[in-house]
Amino acid sequence: MGVFVFLPLVLPLTAWPVARLAEQHLHPRTATRMLTAVAAVLALCSTLCLALLMVVGTAQLPGNPLPDAWSDPEVRAAVPYDEVAGRLAIPALLAVLGACGWTLWRHRRVRRRAEQALAPLPARAVAVLPDDVPYAYALPGGRRDRVVVSRGMLARLTSRERRALFAHERAHLEARHHRFLLLVRVAARANPFLRPLCTAVGYTAERWADEEAAVRVGSRRVVARAIGKSALVSAGTPAPTLAGFATAGPVPRRVAALLAPAPVARAWPRMDTATGMATWGAAVGTAASAVSSANSAVTLYAILHTATPL
Repeated sequence: MGVFVFLPLVLPLTAWPVARLAEQHLHPRTATRMLTAVAAVLALCSTLCLALLMVVGTAQLPGNPLPDAWSDPEVRAAVPYDEVAGRLAIPALLAVLGACGWTLWRHRRVRRRAEQALAPLPARAVAVLPDDVPYAYALPGGRRDRVVVSRGMLARLTSRERRALFAHERAHLEARHHRFLLLVRVAARANPFLRPLCTAVGYTAERWADEEAAVRVGSRRVVARAIGKSALVSAGTPAPTLAGFATAGPVPRRVAALLAPAPVARAWPRMDTATGMATWGAAVGTAASAVSSANSAVTLYAILHTATPL
């Protein structure tokens, strides 16, 4: 395996430039999908390599259930610095699995509690709660997706701004933005180097819904005004993996983007631009991570298969 087993742990750094440039220069729909795919692949590869290192580290522990031949010097020689890397990989992988599991559990718990709280209300697409605290968010459900909004939020918006709010939240539900948000958050838990991509997707998903709302309402200024007013009073969403109308974040940038001309949908940025170069850099880094992790997995499997007595 050599040093290739360590590359997927640091190759997420190649995606940092595109995380910021995609926010500014790509259509938010394209940026959300691309950044989520990159984050998912990089997180999967780094976790796989941690698991490979853990196998080598666990084989060195006394009393482990693995075959004795897996701790032979010939096997350990496949991993550089096997004494340190193998043993450190054990708590690192446990921490990754624990963090990812906690994120998934919290997301499910918040959704279940929200659905239970809304159960007594009529089964409509919009749930208006008698709460003076202003908030609005999209709640995906197993049987019915719902837009949850408080009376406190509606009282602060005009009729056209309310239309913008509902169009924004419906865009979140129709595009299944909660899946993108959950996936990149789990990826960031798996590898902290992916946190910039998690932050970027949180912004681009909101921008994606902003643009959809602007098309449906027919006025970019109305959506911008509704976002600006809501951001001043909004209490946010129950969890970061649920999309909201005016959650904490770069709201001034969203408003400025809506006051500018609509972005042009382009499948892939031009190579002669900074965004294009950053995109290709992230693509090469992602491909290298996938190749390195696959090569390491196949190599370690072949070594362990050879070392294991029949």
